[in-house]
Amino acid sequence: MRAREPDADGYVETDGVKVHYEVYGTATAGPGDRTIMLMPTWTIIHSRFWKAQIGYLARHFRVVTFDGRGNGRSDRPEGAAAYTNEAYAADALAVLDATGTDRAVVVGLSCGVTWSIHLAADHPDRVAGLVAIGAACGFPIVQERDAFVWDARLDTTDGWAKYNRNYWLDDGYDDFLEFFFAKMFPEPHSTKQIEDCIAWAHETTPQVVADSTAARLGCDGVTCASVEEICGRVRCPVLAIHGTDDQIRPVAISERLVELTGGSLVLLEGSGHGPVGRDPVKINHLIKDFADAVHSSPPVNRTWVRASHRPKKVLYLSSPIGLGHARRDLAIARALRERHENVQVDWLAQHPVTRVLEAAGERVHPASRWLANESRHIEEESGEHDLHVFEAMRRMDEVLVNNFMVFDDLVRDEHYDLVVGDEAWDVDHFLHENPELKRFGYAWLTDFVGFLPMPGDDERARFVTADHNAEMLEHIERSPRLRDRAIFVGNPEDVVPGRFGDDLPEISAWTRQHYDFSGYVTGIDPGSIADKARLRQELGWRPDERICVVTVGGSGVGSHLLRRVEGAFDAARAAVPDLRMIVVTGPRLDTGVVRARPGFEVLGFVPDLYRLLGACDLAVVQGGLTTTMELTAAGTPFIYVPLRHHFEQNIHVRHRLEQYGAGRCLEYHDLTPDALARAIADEIGRERRSRPVETDGADRAAGLIADLL
Repeated sequence: MRAREPDADGYVETDGVKVHYEVYGTATAGPGDRTIMLMPTWTIIHSRFWKAQIGYLARHFRVVTFDGRGNGRSDRPEGAAAYTNEAYAADALAVLDATGTDRAVVVGLSCGVTWSIHLAADHPDRVAGLVAIGAACGFPIVQERDAFVWDARLDTTDGWAKYNRNYWLDDGYDDFLEFFFAKMFPEPHSTKQIEDCIAWAHETTPQVVADSTAARLGCDGVTCASVEEICGRVRCPVLAIHGTDDQIRPVAISERLVELTGGSLVLLEGSGHGPVGRDPVKINHLIKDFADAVHSSPPVNRTWVRASHRPKKVLYLSSPIGLGHARRDLAIARALRERHENVQVDWLAQHPVTRVLEAAGERVHPASRWLANESRHIEEESGEHDLHVFEAMRRMDEVLVNNFMVFDDLVRDEHYDLVVGDEAWDVDHFLHENPELKRFGYAWLTDFVGFLPMPGDDERARFVTADHNAEMLEHIERSPRLRDRAIFVGNPEDVVPGRFGDDLPEISAWTRQHYDFSGYVTGIDPGSIADKARLRQELGWRPDERICVVTVGGSGVGSHLLRRVEGAFDAARAAVPDLRMIVVTGPRLDTGVVRARPGFEVLGFVPDLYRLLGACDLAVVQGGLTTTMELTAAGTPFIYVPLRHHFEQNIHVRHRLEQYGAGRCLEYHDLTPDALARAIADEIGRERRSRPVETDGADRAAGLIADLL
């Protein structure tokens, strides 16, 4: 899922080659419009490499991107002559014309810097400023590796000898991609960025990449003009950005570029050739600050409040993946207000969490409208009761960058004494990557620690999971005080055994060292569900009917389970003649996913679902922690069916429920109508003695957080 979809797109043709472009923001520009053009780079990848920039920049500017000829949705012409520097610059000019853009700040990465320089030199009235990231301009500064390996027939393909046309065309392309993109991202824990680029590189062909490279190197009859001479004709402001660990192009190229253009240079210590993907927050800030200055942004009226006049303010972030976090976070916020009576709590939240907050009369900050919806991404990643949740979260990187930038803008513009993040993965990750951005107290909450591979996962899955954990551990070790409080929503014995990965710490011991424990937080007043008979009467249920509530939580991933239950209803009613089923589809599924009929009732979003769960004789649910723990607290027997490949539901939640002695787990692949009917008949009304769920978790969590105010 993209963090933001284009507002317009189309094709423009130059010399018979069709080039695809996208526009984010106002589809047509006018005089004075603030536009940023994000240029293509080497033909080996397409414009999606700007995915971490588009969402943020498009909130502040109009943004234009296009796929360079040879990749993406643009044509793939044959021969080096179709891929000259002048051809790419002409494509850029044609896109400016097609999108009605008078002038733009032009941003290029690597080879895209050369094309940006051509555009700025030949059409100075169209380029307001130029940002050059990891410039690859062909300056005669060092002996470039290209010239002596490019066309040779070599006996070895070690190291940079892989950068060779013959090797690519003789089935060495895949091996080169692994080598090259590892060089592009030398930073540790860059597996996702490398995987993205390799995938994009397979959307073109080795021949196209060879043709475009030959043109850049002045081979196959192509003559390249001196970029140094062209730089002398650039009159717009220039900002060069270069990583000091760039293993593709040396910093000396950017140093020469700013010398020739009178620009300025920002060095990123320890960064490689792809900071747009590996250090997106810093790159986004640099581009925006430069574009603001170039475009002479209008002044903004502001009010500064003296510290003594400021109310205590908390910004609360509640994970939108499901509804469980929302209820417990509301309970914690209420307990926090009891300790600080005049505290103001704002919520930066997404649907479906916003439905719960609005129903409770909470203030959802208007900036929430800019958040990309994480629940929708998770739903799009799911299959038939199947969710590779770790991979889904890795592929959510674009969404998480976008949402962190929304958060960062908000805490820059408004003062908050405290930020509380309940599994706000974006904020936690990027604050650790950019610790200088922390200007508030920060409390982190989670109900599980450790991303874990599923049994049967292959070696790659085990490696990337451990690599993710290792990065988190390094974050905490490097910045141990960035989290002013780390709170585990549960008890020490609820933490799973095992290690974060080979040669990594043991999870339980590490968690005990780095977390405080609040006990579980249900967010429910236990007194409100203590009298089951009275609760059933309030709900209008007869004492003699046996009621099974079926619910799949706050996401839209549960439709297949609901249909399985629907298919088992007749068999279940034959086994339990007085059975009545109430199916709750939740806020993100239409009630039409199953068909209501006598004895089989279908409801949509139920704000006080816990009342139904506390009053029923049996529940059939997914393996989400919140719903299963609410059932445990209510003493209601339940059957839970974890999503396949969902490590949290299958490992963390199952471990916790075993600690409480609650619930009966069924595997989805065993869920035939007869098997489910038998399980319902066995479990309905069964008295189960599970461990009591603590009732003071919200108060304990608020006590840990309140100290930060």
